[in-house]
Amino acid sequence: MRIAVGQFGQETNTFLTVPTTVSTFEDVYVRRGNAVLSEYGDARVEIPAMLDVIRENGATAVPLIGAFAGAAGALTRACFETLGGELLRRLEEAGPVDGVLLALHGAMVIEDEPDAEGELLERVRRIVPAQVPIGVSLDLHGHITPRMLQPNTFLLGFRAYPHIDLYETGERTARLMFDVLAGRRRPVMALAKRPMLVSPINARTTEPPLSGVVAAARRMEAEGRILEGSLFPVQPWMDVPDLGFAALVCGDGDGAAAQRAADELADMAWAAREAFTPDLTPLEEAIRIGLTAQGLTVVGDGGDAPSSGAAADNTAVLRALLAAGADRAGRMVLLTLCDPEAARQAAAAGIGATVALKVGHKMSNDGEPIEITGKIQALTDGHYRMRDAGAEGMTMEMGLTAVVAIGDIRLAIRSLRGLEWDTGMYTSVGLQPAQAALVFAKSPSHFRVSYGPIAARILAADTPGTTTGNILRLKFNTVTRPLYPFDAF
Repeated sequence: MRIAVGQFGQETNTFLTVPTTVSTFEDVYVRRGNAVLSEYGDARVEIPAMLDVIRENGATAVPLIGAFAGAAGALTRACFETLGGELLRRLEEAGPVDGVLLALHGAMVIEDEPDAEGELLERVRRIVPAQVPIGVSLDLHGHITPRMLQPNTFLLGFRAYPHIDLYETGERTARLMFDVLAGRRRPVMALAKRPMLVSPINARTTEPPLSGVVAAARRMEAEGRILEGSLFPVQPWMDVPDLGFAALVCGDGDGAAAQRAADELADMAWAAREAFTPDLTPLEEAIRIGLTAQGLTVVGDGGDAPSSGAAADNTAVLRALLAAGADRAGRMVLLTLCDPEAARQAAAAGIGATVALKVGHKMSNDGEPIEITGKIQALTDGHYRMRDAGAEGMTMEMGLTAVVAIGDIRLAIRSLRGLEWDTGMYTSVGLQPAQAALVFAKSPSHFRVSYGPIAARILAADTPGTTTGNILRLKFNTVTRPLYPFDAF
């Protein structure tokens, strides 16, 4: 058997005005043809899992492309047609295949199309014959639409947030593909949506209220009512129609039963909607706790999270630290900022030099740069491998990175945005989070996996920015109304 395999992943934040282009993907990775088979290395993400299952079943993997851009602004049409078009072209040129496996995100937006995955899957379905199954893995923050439910296509989402099951989701998707090809399963999809947005800060699958809905889905699977129950609390930074919480159920031949299960899960989430309100700590209070309490305090700066689409160049945290006297508090503080211009200026000065820099807001326009003076402590190429649970083994690129010591503050100025999930972003530049008093991570929730073992406490700060965890700050124009928590029900 020949199974086509590809990835085209990006999570769109429509509040970020900088568009996503091909170079945005290239800053993370674009792998073509046979590179899809070899260049993921031992990263525990979806494509390597799919390839492992294909090999186990004695089948041949037909590589398409592997393209990933993390979270960023809407794709230009040219970007979508270049990379998505290449995936489709390679699929056409591959000749007959027995199945298609795709690793997508589910929340990709094109400048002229709010449902990128729906368009892509529709075009894939036109290429491969109706009898050829298509299996898709999705991030649980995907925006699921009826258009994505193409004929003979099954879609499975991550089960865990923080995201620690990327490999396992790819594996489940591929195993179901071979069950379908062997005639053991007949997937049918059912979708139920509810008009609610929840902050990712309080939508972790390990804690209430979402954990209760997750447990119900797992019981349905264990009882044989459904094959898979996927929950999509959706990332809220998308101003697109029909945004909301989705329950997506994969049944085994019984569409009516699958729909009943999907509605039951969606109703559970809707009933718990008020409990999804996040527990946010004012930024100044989080800093006070970090500078005075015993042990390590780790604070999530969800408002400027690149994993959610932010520019990672907001100066709000740095301003608040300096205002609180953190640079002379006698306790080490770690944080990052994305500013390639400042990184180049620091590199030109060299290690040991004292420099004056204007940092921040080179990409975002929701604040002002801040002037700092500090000593260059380290310079690196920003390359590291993730080691903590989630996407361990995945290579990350921060680009040219300079560590500037501003008194007791250590500011890692990076040139490229990227996931701030892993402690490796600090250790790779010579900083040890376990030895600090206060560490900031530009992430709404996933950072908890990495820092949990070393932190005395973890807080989520109410920080401003294009990925604010306080979703009531967001100004929507296009979403379908009414929508909780913005409207009364």
